[in-house]
Amino acid sequence: MAQTQTKALVTGNIKAVLFDLGDTLINFGEFKRTETVVKAARSAYDYLKQTNQPVRSFYGYILRHIIGLRFQTTWSAMTGKDFDSLQSLKTYGKHKKFDLTPEQYEELHWAWYRTLKDYAKIEPDLGETLAAMKNAGLKLGIVSNTFVNGHALDRHLSEENLIDYFDIRLYSYQVSRRKPHIRIFNDAAARLELDPGQIIFVGDRVDKDVKGAMNAGMHPVLKSAYTNRGKKVPDGVPKIDKISELPDLITKTFA
Repeated sequence: MAQTQTKALVTGNIKAVLFDLGDTLINFGEFKRTETVVKAARSAYDYLKQTNQPVRSFYGYILRHIIGLRFQTTWSAMTGKDFDSLQSLKTYGKHKKFDLTPEQYEELHWAWYRTLKDYAKIEPDLGETLAAMKNAGLKLGIVSNTFVNGHALDRHLSEENLIDYFDIRLYSYQVSRRKPHIRIFNDAAARLELDPGQIIFVGDRVDKDVKGAMNAGMHPVLKSAYTNRGKKVPDGVPKIDKISELPDLITKTFA
């Protein structure tokens, strides 16, 4: 990106860009969820066996976690508040009398997550795009609906060499409401010390990201993904296919 373009990014009212995580910054795409859960459970179960924890059959282990996950995700959908997956593992471990250090619980949590990570893809020039926006003076952040503890998500971002680009990372289990509730957007704006009207929000979900950002007074941008295929997009909302298109969009539309 030319230097004149990066400077133009901050000549207008826009001072920051917030991103959703899954299928926005990191593309997971469509995958077989049941198969993925089984693989993840096997990875976690094997870790527990390797650390000599009192686990019995794999069938019993995965069944307990599938039931628990469905209950917790259903409850989250009803209340708008996500649970913390790492804390859930610790609660289960205490009940089962696991003898794990905090660091080992984090590794157990990672064992669950890394199967999903195997599906992940990022744009080859994503780091370059984020660096250009940072160098132009824009603040960058992540606001994601997720029950996955930040330890695993931050580790994933670190392994992709992305984490240092972001001034804030706000995961919904850390706050009282998930997107599209206005509160999580306001929390992010407060952490950036900016008004919502100074922030662009980029996400793949029309219902959670676009409408939530609009209601909060931010400027939504929809990123193409399978999650919004065939969905009606509110009038006037820009759409991009790749994050690399964002700097030009900011220059032409918001500067």
